[in-house]
Amino acid sequence: VRDLLDFLALSNTNLLAASLGDLREWLAHLVENGASSATLARKGAAIRAFYAWATEAGKVEVDPAARLITPKAANALPKLLSEGQTARLLEHAKKVASETGLPQDLRMWAVCELIYACGLRVSEATGLNVSDLDLSQRIVRVIGKGNKERIVPVGKPAAAALQLWIVQGRPPLLNAAPAGKAPTAALFLGQRGGRWDPRDVRERLHRLAAQAGVPDIAPHGLRHSAATHLLEGGADLRTVQEILGHSSLQTTQRYTHVTTDRLKSAYRLAHPRA
Repeated sequence: VRDLLDFLALSNTNLLAASLGDLREWLAHLVENGASSATLARKGAAIRAFYAWATEAGKVEVDPAARLITPKAANALPKLLSEGQTARLLEHAKKVASETGLPQDLRMWAVCELIYACGLRVSEATGLNVSDLDLSQRIVRVIGKGNKERIVPVGKPAAAALQLWIVQGRPPLLNAAPAGKAPTAALFLGQRGGRWDPRDVRERLHRLAAQAGVPDIAPHGLRHSAATHLLEGGADLRTVQEILGHSSLQTTQRYTHVTTDRLKSAYRLAHPRA
């Protein structure tokens, strides 16, 4: 709404006196300035909601945004790594951690293994407490979007990395907290002993990918890679939905196009009448 207000001010048009034509000109202005379809869809939805309220509240007589059409946001997946590329990334993280033994390297190896093993969002991983992890049962309790709780299995490589982080890497960072500050229950700690910042995880993962010689990847891409590899390995959609914490199965179905493309490729190469 602020963005639209600024645009209308250029022509001295009042926000509550804007016409459908004014709104369309604003969208065209956004396109000219490089706005993506996702941005147009989001801003268009905000304007439609605003004018629906303004009409109901009696601020405007006719809703100018009622017939405002915006392009649908592209339902594209982030970049994915193949199974081989993912293995190379994680093996490199393990190699660095083993060679240096530094807390930050042990932490990076552990968080990468955990995000991939459990398909976690980076905010979910950094939001974990030590008490949420049960290495004896190899499960983790995750609080996801909408404060929804789920229990996710933890694979053996991730469990090994986490065990090393908790025993060797976490204590030095816990001791780095300022004097007098109560110890944090967070599983992953930052350099000053507080909860690790998700932005730092992203920055370090970009660097790690470059060092490992794999395509650039963000934590969310690692989560999507986990989902795709689960489906390719034969997991059913409901299982993947539960692991990822999706509220709708439709969200999980986005991954099927990736596996279907590979299925078609194999079919074309193998079937005599493909």
